[in-house]
Amino acid sequence: MELKKNYYGSLCTEMYEILHEKAPQDELEFYLSYAEKEMSILEPLCGSGRFLIPFLEKGYQIKGVDNSREMLEKLKQKAPDSMVEQNDIEKYQTQESFDYIFISSGSVSLFTDMESCKSILSKMKTLLKKGGKFVFAVDTTANRCPDTDEYKESISVRTKENYELVLKTKSYFDETSHTQFGPGLYELYCGTELLQEERMDFQTHLYELGEMESILKEIGFTTVLVYSSFEKEIAEDNCSEMFLYECSF
Repeated sequence: MELKKNYYGSLCTEMYEILHEKAPQDELEFYLSYAEKEMSILEPLCGSGRFLIPFLEKGYQIKGVDNSREMLEKLKQKAPDSMVEQNDIEKYQTQESFDYIFISSGSVSLFTDMESCKSILSKMKTLLKKGGKFVFAVDTTANRCPDTDEYKESISVRTKENYELVLKTKSYFDETSHTQFGPGLYELYCGTELLQEERMDFQTHLYELGEMESILKEIGFTTVLVYSSFEKEIAEDNCSEMFLYECSF
């Protein structure tokens, strides 16, 4: 069975929609705080639209990009007129530049190859108007999971068809690369009958304070603020489970 890296397939998307259909209000308000009605806004890695759709409903001009066909199909079911494109963010091309770009939910941590990560962040800068804001979050080393050798059931949910959807995971942290490996096995059951299974090779880079800042400065962002909460408290140590970056040039 193919093991796709950081790709949301059909079962993964189904579970995500059940567990995370709507954005957490504090996180949504954080990203909304940078938006103004006349702005052109881009959300790379928009997924099934839990942030993009509230922006649309509030009248903002927002476009989205995501590599998962399954996720974008969910988004289109909820917002048929949304301006979204299925594409790898590294390959995304547009003549448009944006006043505001945001990547939510720590998704930048999915770019575990650091050269690729620099390339993607650099692309965000090229897509941003001078004086615009690029805002995003990453996971930190405070999110490190205990190492486990065998798959263990971590989540079980019921689908709308009343099937049982189970996620089994294991984890391993590589100290050298700061990569958290979390392969997942999704299984869909009708009673005891296995209907479908799907594997995902989930990997994230866990950051320490100062690590991302040096990358952003190297790329050419001249102002970088680092927060430890959605209330915009300045990050001072590695105890926070996320760092939020507000970047401009």
